[in-house]
Amino acid sequence: MPSDTLGERARLAVELALTARYADRPLRERQEADARRLGMVGAEIDAARLGRGFDVRTSRALALATAPDCDRQERRDGAIRAGLAESDCAAIEALAASLATGVRGRAG
Repeated sequence: MPSDTLGERARLAVELALTARYADRPLRERQEADARRLGMVGAEIDAARLGRGFDVRTSRALALATAPDCDRQERRDGAIRAGLAESDCAAIEALAASLATGVRGRAG
């Protein structure tokens, strides 16, 4: 997911939140390794999987990623106010949409 302002840690946090219910052990192991490589600690990983961030920008990115359709514009506005680029918001929304189509086959 290309990014102007999001950063690798926040991008991974979004992925963790969106795939938290997947029953895919190799995916979870890869995410865990990626998170450790980026310096994330267990509490940050667990929080991301619950859709929570440790800083405002990550929290807003996660809120946008997990927003129901009826709240998406409000969450997008909040993410932009927190400093995320329009391109980041679009990428987060695209990732959320693409992962939503695969949840039925992968959720545990």
